[in-house]
Amino acid sequence: MGKRSKLEKFAENLQFPNVFENFNFEDPRLYAAYNKPVDYRGQWKEKYFRNDFPLTLELACGRGEYSLGLARLNAKKNYIGIDIKGARIWKGAATALAEDLSQVAFVRTRIELIPTFFAKDEVDEIWITFPDPFPRPSKSNRRLISVPYLKTYKQILRPGALLHLKTDNTPLYEFGLTTLSSDNDFEIINHYNDVYQQSSITPELEIRTYYEKIHLSEGRTIKYIQSRYMPK
Repeated sequence: MGKRSKLEKFAENLQFPNVFENFNFEDPRLYAAYNKPVDYRGQWKEKYFRNDFPLTLELACGRGEYSLGLARLNAKKNYIGIDIKGARIWKGAATALAEDLSQVAFVRTRIELIPTFFAKDEVDEIWITFPDPFPRPSKSNRRLISVPYLKTYKQILRPGALLHLKTDNTPLYEFGLTTLSSDNDFEIINHYNDVYQQSSITPELEIRTYYEKIHLSEGRTIKYIQSRYMPK
């Protein structure tokens, strides 16, 4: 896989069968190519994946390393990475195609728009891995575990769905604990302030992205919250 410019990556994304893009945020439609609109809302399993496996979203997925890692562990789950940056998505999409991971796809859009592309009760699980912590209090609503985002997730999660947060940022971890424990529709199941000090963790938690490896090499601890959506 040779080095590509951003423009080359954008062009290849239009050809990849596992990439869907929203080109205009004021016109929330998805395209499989520049002039090929698709509508899989409520039917991702049937119309795109052509199976009935559970559906997991990775939000702010970057290069899709976690989606790819999860797919390698679980062949009977579907994964969709969501990110606004097409050049980042390109790497994950190209890797999924090269490894024949047909249960992995990517959507380029803003996370606020995901209820436009996924229906109520359609999503079984959400992973948020190493998101921007937005440390300034004035930007707390931009944190992916903030109240406005939880309201967004509720529009697509099925009852009993899992929501995961993995981060190296202690204030974000503590913010997530506070936000989730204050929401009657979410139940915190597990939380670790140092994942790798636990006596045993699941294989899914052992997936290490490029940036996680950097954080660990710098001596940072990795925090984790697992919660369940239980609407009242």
